[in-house]
Amino acid sequence: MEPRAPLYAALAAGIAGDRALHGLLLHAPPEQRLPVLLFAAVHDLLLANPSHPLAQWYPNLTDHHRSPSDSALLATFAAFVDDHAPTITATLSSRSVQTNEVGRTGLLLPALALVANEFGELGLLDVGTSAGLTLFLDRYHFTYWTHGNKIADIGPASSVQIDVDVRGIGPIAEALPPIASRCGIDLHPIDVTDPSAARWLEACVWPDQTARFQRLRSALAIAAAAPPEILAGDAVASVVPALERLAQRGHPVVTNSWVLNYLHADQQRAYVTELDRFGLDHDLSWVFAEAPALTPGLPWDADFDDPDLTVLSIATWRNGKRTQRHLASAHPHGYWLHWMPGAAD
Repeated sequence: MEPRAPLYAALAAGIAGDRALHGLLLHAPPEQRLPVLLFAAVHDLLLANPSHPLAQWYPNLTDHHRSPSDSALLATFAAFVDDHAPTITATLSSRSVQTNEVGRTGLLLPALALVANEFGELGLLDVGTSAGLTLFLDRYHFTYWTHGNKIADIGPASSVQIDVDVRGIGPIAEALPPIASRCGIDLHPIDVTDPSAARWLEACVWPDQTARFQRLRSALAIAAAAPPEILAGDAVASVVPALERLAQRGHPVVTNSWVLNYLHADQQRAYVTELDRFGLDHDLSWVFAEAPALTPGLPWDADFDDPDLTVLSIATWRNGKRTQRHLASAHPHGYWLHWMPGAAD
């Protein structure tokens, strides 16, 4: 965590030794007892009240932030938590970490372009979509780089700029895929027109990553201008009904990125079974960026033994038969993409 999030790294070290602070996570459901949930609960309050002294350590809230090594950090953090304990415990018990990372669209785009080259217009279904921001990749601008050299510049002028560092040889997109229809599925959809809901997404971004924070704000503004359709529902139960609607307009494509790790292995297998069921009678494509170590129920046909690995893959159903390719390893937030051998084939 430290290189990209020195503030949270320093806080995590201090909280680990303070039972009163880390004990607050017992208010969260077992699956959400994560330090980042406590950080987000505090960050949410600071976004609403950036004049508090604790905000002096948050790079996204002040132009000249105090160092994480400042000895006053933990005491100021603890005092803030104590002053806002009822609100923080309520947040811990009712919220979940939702990182609607638009940078992941830079990973999905090359695979979606492959499908668009085959079928033309796409019907895009993003599962675990949160606020649906990944559904708007055709409104973002993408730049792909290799060793500091620009190799692709794609998309309209946009307040959302996605930069991806690329290694190896693979299918870099030449244009944005045409999207005929788009829809998302989420257990707890975020309404981008609700300021408090949008602020929670901002709160889940690490405050050291100011560019990422500002990019999220820009993506939220784009989505709020024409809010996406998001269905509240379970990934397994909702995916086929949603696909049946999208298939009426455009080739149906399912996307998910760092979502299926929140399902148990049997639920992951059930999800794939539902896609197989739909694919028996329809041409279908599935583009996913997930961590193999956390998704044993997915159809990995290679031995990925790195516990921190994220893999970009594409599965296709054509004439009732499923085939799949693992295209690249990737950063979970889309900063880089390393093509696997044969990705360009």
